[in-house]
Amino acid sequence: MKIYTKTGDDGTTSLFSGGRVLKTNLRVESYGTIDELNSVLGVVRASQPSPRTDGLLGQVQRQLFNLGADLATPLDAKADWVVRMDAETVAWVESQIDALTVDLPPLKNFILPGGSLAAAHIHVARTICRRAERVVVDLQTQERVGEQVIHYLNRLSDFLFTLARWENLQQGIPEDTWTSR
Repeated sequence: MKIYTKTGDDGTTSLFSGGRVLKTNLRVESYGTIDELNSVLGVVRASQPSPRTDGLLGQVQRQLFNLGADLATPLDAKADWVVRMDAETVAWVESQIDALTVDLPPLKNFILPGGSLAAAHIHVARTICRRAERVVVDLQTQERVGEQVIHYLNRLSDFLFTLARWENLQQGIPEDTWTSR
């Protein structure tokens, strides 16, 4: 099977449920940004973070594939095979934030993104996640999206922030706090 189909040469792409839209469509932008986020998490995992971080990010990558499929499939499509984002997954992310936070010192200042290579890449992932959230919010003004999608992205960016801090702690790298002067 060839990887190229040439069907997108006219600037359109297929949605999972059928039909074609422009590649600039906000739906395509939303799941494309999720794909970008997932790829950056692959970079984090390739940088050999702590085993716990690697395991958590593996789970998040699987969730992001489901989210991408969710966003690539309009809610009114007849596609029962699509796994939609749900409250249980959002609750899992929240539980991971809580579990990681137990080990962290209280946050009293803004911190500068960076530290270990893995943590720095996690911070990049966090900013991509925030962009994905903004794109989905914009998409939501034009089309319905699942109720839990924005909740998930909002929690995921908090999770990534917390995980970056936790990963630096595991590596013995102190946080670089921001001061205005």
